[in-house]
Amino acid sequence: MWGNTFLLALREIRRNLMRSMLTMLGIVIGVSAVVTMVTLGNGATASVSSQISSLGSNLIIVMPGQRMELGTSTSPPKFKQADIEVMRSQVTGVDRVAPMVTASLMAISSAKNWRTSVTGSNGDYLVVSNWVVRDGRSFTDAELRGGKSVCIVGDRVRKELFGDKKPLGTDLRLQNFSCQIVGFFKAKGQSSTGTDQDDFVLVPISTLQRRVVGNTDIGAILISVRQGFSTDIVKGRIERLMRERRHLTDGEDNNFNVIDTKQLSDTLSGTTRILTLLLGAVAGVSLLVGGIGIMNIMLVSVTERTREIGIRLAIGAMAREVLMQFLVEAVSLSAVGGLVGLLLAAVVSITLSSLMGLPYHFDAQINLLAFMFSAAIGIVFGYTPAKRAARLNPIEALRHE
Repeated sequence: MWGNTFLLALREIRRNLMRSMLTMLGIVIGVSAVVTMVTLGNGATASVSSQISSLGSNLIIVMPGQRMELGTSTSPPKFKQADIEVMRSQVTGVDRVAPMVTASLMAISSAKNWRTSVTGSNGDYLVVSNWVVRDGRSFTDAELRGGKSVCIVGDRVRKELFGDKKPLGTDLRLQNFSCQIVGFFKAKGQSSTGTDQDDFVLVPISTLQRRVVGNTDIGAILISVRQGFSTDIVKGRIERLMRERRHLTDGEDNNFNVIDTKQLSDTLSGTTRILTLLLGAVAGVSLLVGGIGIMNIMLVSVTERTREIGIRLAIGAMAREVLMQFLVEAVSLSAVGGLVGLLLAAVVSITLSSLMGLPYHFDAQINLLAFMFSAAIGIVFGYTPAKRAARLNPIEALRHE
């Protein structure tokens, strides 16, 4: 019975092929929209997690200032080298500490120039921030202690000033002083905030302080936590130490900010997942619209085939067989539409992921769920027309013109 019912359903679908294709269009659009939105959302979530991880593993960032304070011109106090030494010696769980000073300078080489960010730090910076020197070398201890004029160039600056060349050992002019290029960084790409991580030049911190900044202030501190230690616990220890060093009483707010990149990653990933679910839910509305289209066409089909239904009932067909025939037609339309929608979603997702620079992650669960939901819509919205066909009076149906 099932095989014969399925063949009858396929015959009726092929008889009105154009109408069947237009009926499936709502399901195709609905399934492809849901799967595409969720796939792109998953790619965005993975991209955010990857980019934050590229900042450094088990990374804590300490910055001056807690929040924007309106009506005041005073700036929060910067950090000093003594803060770095105390964190290394007194905070359990701290692995490496990298002070950081930044300045926006014009990089000049021959006839080309490029405004970039120049960062001054110590030897721990490469480890803490997960930077890899692709060509050349990192700074030596003697260069760091003596504040030598040496630099490591980011990939974006290299492309803008030297093209495909890698002129190790040549001089790069940074505003009012020159430094010798000892290495080039491996590219990282854009960060989660859209900034180019490769658009910078690294120099010893004492070099930047002496040649450009003119003081020994430290703008930020990057801290890596040892394996096996909780970043939350280390973060709390750093906060208590800095409050003590800055002589803050119990009632005073912090004039510094301690950021755990793991918590930042979890927060951003959670926000992205919520937005993905919201977009998927909005796209899912089109599936319901497609289901209404199926119900409408099936009701029209019942009206058109009233005499055929009457003949089947008159020669002995049972009401449940008629119901099953129309229900199978509705499910076939929605299921085929679901399969086409999945194929369309795969093509669109791969294309958009490539254009948007997001990783493509095939999610078998959402694909299976979307297909099952499309088939369920065929059952839900096809049942009423099928029930109506099964309840027709054979005599009245045979009189229908």
